[in-house]
Amino acid sequence: MTSSFFQEDKGFSVLKRIEAVLFVASEGATATELAEAVGIDEKTVLAGLEALSEKYREGSHGIEVVFLGGAWHLCTVLDVADAVDSFREANERERIRLSKAALETLAVVAYNQPVTRSEIEDIRGVRCERVIETLLSHGLVRISGRKKSTGSPLLYRTTDSFLKVFGLGAISDLPTVSEIEELRSRREDDDGEAQ
Repeated sequence: MTSSFFQEDKGFSVLKRIEAVLFVASEGATATELAEAVGIDEKTVLAGLEALSEKYREGSHGIEVVFLGGAWHLCTVLDVADAVDSFREANERERIRLSKAALETLAVVAYNQPVTRSEIEDIRGVRCERVIETLLSHGLVRISGRKKSTGSPLLYRTTDSFLKVFGLGAISDLPTVSEIEELRSRREDDDGEAQ
């Protein structure tokens, strides 16, 4: 059935359309959604998905068609995950360029979370409303609720994106103050020896 699907001109057109919809469907697509988008019945969509899967498997491609969480997805194959992860991490690091003020604010949030804006400002000694907005827009911090105090100020926490960007498995992987002091001391010793 699959090979006959490829032999028909109409079949190629259907496959291309299904493939294109899967490519742009970041949350995946059900057979019903694909059928509506492509303008064919679900049975033909399922045959097309099978044909696409076979095409990717036979050609040793880096992507595959998978059914996850009730929807069909176009995903990278498992054995290229290291290359994809490496690309994403480098791309994410390059894409997010933070000012010194943003890095300081992010450090205050990371080490004191959950923390309010006024607590961050007390530690940094400057206003940081815009910096927090920048960190929120980059998805590095999130609002995690309100503090039970006068005015119920918002509380901020770091996100999973923060962990990914800084290569941390968990927030507990952040270096302690004594570890940072030790690194600083070693660096100063190395710089002194180099001169």
